[in-house]
Amino acid sequence: MDGRRRNPYQLTDESPVYVISIAAQLSGLHPQTLRQYDRLGLVSPDRTAGRGRRYSARDIELLRTVQQLSQDEGINLAGIKRIIELENQVAALQQRVAELSAAVDGAAVAMQQREAQVHASYRRDLVPYQDVQQTSALVVWRPKPKRPTE
Repeated sequence: MDGRRRNPYQLTDESPVYVISIAAQLSGLHPQTLRQYDRLGLVSPDRTAGRGRRYSARDIELLRTVQQLSQDEGINLAGIKRIIELENQVAALQQRVAELSAAVDGAAVAMQQREAQVHASYRRDLVPYQDVQQTSALVVWRPKPKRPTE
């Protein structure tokens, strides 16, 4: 969640609103197939207080994906479950990367602000030190010969 308070009556893709018969119609599957997918852990709808299944729009999309992988791609249900687990893991890792990236960006901004504060605190009456380049040149000094006085 993004920290803001959500309206409890606002519908999202994750709002569990569809009973099993409607979810079956929307996904093109038989209700018994939805029950089987739930038992296998492929699609886990929310439950009402009376233990009735409530599917969200995201669940319906997942049911369609399971059907497509099973029928069109020929993947067995155990393989589909593993694919779903891996996709969920990737999504969680992408979310974590985004969070860490935002934290790094925030730390960089804080560091730049602190650096600016340090630079602003410098005394202005000091002369900046400049490093003198040392060379390996040899300078020979010979005093001028004294002239005889006349």
